[in-house]
Order: sequence, then structure tokens, then C-alpha cells
Amino acid sequence: MTLSKRYEHFLQKSVVRGKVVKVSYFQEQGLGVFLEKLEAQGWLDLFTDTKRGCLVPDLVELYVNCIVTDGVVTNTVNDHDLGFDAKKLGELLGVSSEGFDAYV
Repeated sequence: MTLSKRYEHFLQKSVVRGKVVKVSYFQEQGLGVFLEKLEAQGWLDLFTDTKRGCLVPDLVELYVNCIVTDGVVTNTVNDHDLGFDAKKLGELLGVSSEGFDAYV
């Protein structure tokens, strides 16, 4: 699918709002480090504030440029090339990626 067709495809999708991280649940499950990582990046509000929105065209561009090849996610954000696999993402977030390959 060409980039413009991918853009059109994702632009027609709706953005689901209200999916939030329940901080108390994550703390009870021993995932406080994950919450700390979100907070350190300034992302915790994105996952806990249901009134906060996002610009659909920006989200569409993120999805359009995202490519997964052989378990590696690549994208370009603000002219910076990103690339990571499940193991690296787990390391960055301080969570285990063990067993991830069973789901892809």
C-alpha cells in the first residue's frame, strides 16, 4: 500500500478515547517502574487523563510512518529515526519482554 493510501486508510479510522492506565492497579501489580518511566517521559497524563485529546492527523501520520519488519518497529518522529524491538522496548520501559514473540 502506498504512503498516500495508508494515510487515507488511517485517516478514516476513529480515535478511541478513554483508554486509561489505572495507576492503583499498576502499583498493585508491582509495575510502579513502568509508571515512573511514563512520568519521567512526561507521558503519564496521556494515559491517565480521559479528557485529553490528540490531533487525529498527527496520530495518522505516526501510524502511516510506522513499519514493523521482522519484529522491529521503525518510525520517524520530528525528523528523528526510531527503531526498536520488543527486547529493547522492554529495556527502555523497565518491563520484561519475555514471551512477546508468542504474540506476533
